[in-house]
Amino acid sequence: MKFEQYNIAPEIKRSLEELDFRRPTDIQFKAIPSILKGDDVLAIAQTGTGKTAAFAIPLLHLLQQRYDIKKRKEVKCLVMVPTRELAAQIAEAFIQIGKYTRLVIMGLYGGVEQDDQIRKLEKGVDILVATPGRMFDLVSQGYIDLSRVHTLVLDEADHMLAKGFLKDIQDVLRHLPKKHQTLFFSATIDKEIKDLAYSVVRNPIRIQISPKDPVSKNVSHSVAFVAMDDKRFFLERLVRELPGNKILVFVRTKVRAERVHNAMKRVGIDSITMHGDKEQEDRLKVMAEFKKGTIKMLIATDVSARGIDIPDVDFVVNYDLPDVPENYVHRVGRTGRGVKKGQAVSFCSPEEQPLLKAIEAWMGKEIRVMKIDKTDYSETLNFSEDTPNDNWQLLLEEAEKAEQAAKRKKKK
Repeated sequence: MKFEQYNIAPEIKRSLEELDFRRPTDIQFKAIPSILKGDDVLAIAQTGTGKTAAFAIPLLHLLQQRYDIKKRKEVKCLVMVPTRELAAQIAEAFIQIGKYTRLVIMGLYGGVEQDDQIRKLEKGVDILVATPGRMFDLVSQGYIDLSRVHTLVLDEADHMLAKGFLKDIQDVLRHLPKKHQTLFFSATIDKEIKDLAYSVVRNPIRIQISPKDPVSKNVSHSVAFVAMDDKRFFLERLVRELPGNKILVFVRTKVRAERVHNAMKRVGIDSITMHGDKEQEDRLKVMAEFKKGTIKMLIATDVSARGIDIPDVDFVVNYDLPDVPENYVHRVGRTGRGVKKGQAVSFCSPEEQPLLKAIEAWMGKEIRVMKIDKTDYSETLNFSEDTPNDNWQLLLEEAEKAEQAAKRKKKK
């Protein structure tokens, strides 16, 4: 079924066509009809499955149908998210899909001056995408009234729990009308998430996408065993042998991010960094530059791993393996989004091998090892632009072929 066949507003169909949204993903196909009927939804969907559009499309349609200019100042839909970047991204997705509607959409988060946000709220907002901190600040100051909210969306609910937002979720319910629709989206499900979900939804339609495979099937995974101090040489070589590719590099700490950035700068490779020490305005600017492709390499900590939609990322490089196995999934989910293919390459030092085993155990499968002989390893340490070599590309292609062969064998 194509989007043009859905019973949704023509203004939304027009924007979907411009965005090249032809057919719904699995989560969109399963969630949209239930949301349009007004059902509560509990959706467990891995990152990169298109879940933002799964709730944005039907909610925009419903609000467009009910549009009343006299009630413009009422917040009718509230989307709560755990991070500033996610708030900005989801608001932008609503704006793009709803560009031909009359609806006013706003992303609300801390780290920026609140005066401009207050002025926009006073003019009237239909859909509010917010982080809890700034939202409750403005609720307490009397600038936000949630008593007319029709629909509450809790996105990345597992991450909200991990960040200690349980009380905020419980508190927001006290501000909402007793009768409202709740859409609960989470990448993972456990007892704590389940308990929270069933405390906020009523007789929900439960949707679970790819529960047995926590990582996107569009991503090919490989790992290279590299000494900690040699990782910068392998990253340099990978970048030089894959010119024009958009590469997202994950490191463990903000200090590491700046060190890797400086190491790349010394060899003439442009990169930008994203971590918690950056002001919100700088973080948004960095995301914009990387999305546009102005700079092809972004070096980030896990602050950028959850839910951030960066189009056309060709490679995710785990420069440092994550301490929490689940974070591996959120990192590599930045590539291979929708129907596109992507590659994830991890650099594993001897001291990180227990982390690799934990990741493989959590995924339920081994990651393909890129075999690097001593000669090739030595060449990488001495690598420069004057001695081009496509061994990295060959290694990646071999790893991908081996992984595809293993999948075919498993199916048989």
